[in-house]
Amino acid sequence: MRIDILTGLPDLFKGPLDQSIIQRARERELVEIYLHNLRDYSTDKHRSIDDYAFGGGAGMVMSIEPIDRAISHLTGQRHYDEILYTAPEGEKYHQKMANYFSTLQNIIILCGHYKGVDQRVREHLITREISIGDYVMTGGELAAAVIVDTTVRLLPGVINDETSALTDSFQDDLLAPPVYTRPAEYKGWKVPDVLRSGNFHEIEKWREQQSLERTRKHRPDLLGDSDHPGASGESTP
Repeated sequence: MRIDILTGLPDLFKGPLDQSIIQRARERELVEIYLHNLRDYSTDKHRSIDDYAFGGGAGMVMSIEPIDRAISHLTGQRHYDEILYTAPEGEKYHQKMANYFSTLQNIIILCGHYKGVDQRVREHLITREISIGDYVMTGGELAAAVIVDTTVRLLPGVINDETSALTDSFQDDLLAPPVYTRPAEYKGWKVPDVLRSGNFHEIEKWREQQSLERTRKHRPDLLGDSDHPGASGESTP
C-alpha cells in the first residue's frame, strides 16, 4: 500500500509515522508513506500556499494552484483509489471506513489548514472528505495521522497477531469486552472466574455479553433497533 500526504507542515508527522506499529510496517515494506510539502509546488516567490478569501472575511484560504500541481504530479505517475481531504464537514470517520481504506493500493490525503481550501479543490480534485470528529483543529495533519494509523494497522502482516485487529472495538459495531492480565488478584480485586476457567466456549459467551452490555451502556447509538441480538434489551443466548 502507498499513502501520499500533502501538507504545509510535514514536520508534524515525524512522531506519529516514525514510531511503533507504523514504523515497523514501513521497515517491513508493508506500506509506503510519503510526505509532500505543498510549498514545494507553489510558484509564489515566498512559497506561500494560502491567500485572502474573495469577498473578504477573517482567515486565509489554501490556494488551488499548489494543491492541483501536487495532485497532478502524483496522479500522473500512478492511479489513486481515493484522494481524501480532512475537513470538519466531511463524513464522520469510523472503523468500516478504515477497513475499506486498508484494501486499497494508493491513497492521497490532503491536510486542510487555515479556513480550508479553495472550493474548486473540493469540487474537482477530491474524491472523499473525512472528519474525525465534531470539532475544529489547527490543521488536518493530526486527522491524517489518525487515518493512516487506523488503516495501516489492518494491513496483513502489520500486527503479529492478526486476530487482534479483528476483535477491536467497532469491528462488529460493538465495543470490546473488558480485558485483564496477571496477577489474578490485586488488592482484593479479582479477575472474573470465567476467564480463568479454561472453558473457551463460556469465555466467548461472556465476552459477547460484556461487549453488548458495554455498548448498550456507553454507545447505544451503535446498536440501532435490531442490528445485534439483545439490542432491544434481551440477553444474548
